[in-house]
Amino acid sequence: QVQLVESGGGLVQPGGSLRLSCTASRFFAISTMGWYRQAPGKERELVATITSTGNTNYADSVKGRFTISRDNAKTTVHLQMSSLKPEDTAVYYCNHRYVAGTSWGQGTQVTVSS
Repeated sequence: QVQLVESGGGLVQPGGSLRLSCTASRFFAISTMGWYRQAPGKERELVATITSTGNTNYADSVKGRFTISRDNAKTTVHLQMSSLKPEDTAVYYCNHRYVAGTSWGQGTQVTVSS
């Protein structure tokens, strides 16, 4: 099983920026990493994903504001979040998928409030 360690959540004012990071315990040549979020009373939803070849996918609600990237070792994924809105408030979960399974991080809280 792949262990995921997340960092970077916190409290930020509307319009501000935050950067989330997630590091996987193992390297796989072919895998997809990404971020999902869950707000109180809502279902978990996709935020952004990136494949090992660099293909990205974003939720419509974050396009143009969030950028996902992956390091050359393909074990760490970053989510740069800008122009944050109160509706971005949620617990953000890192996700790792490869041929043998899926792993989730424990989640990091992002709160956007003045």
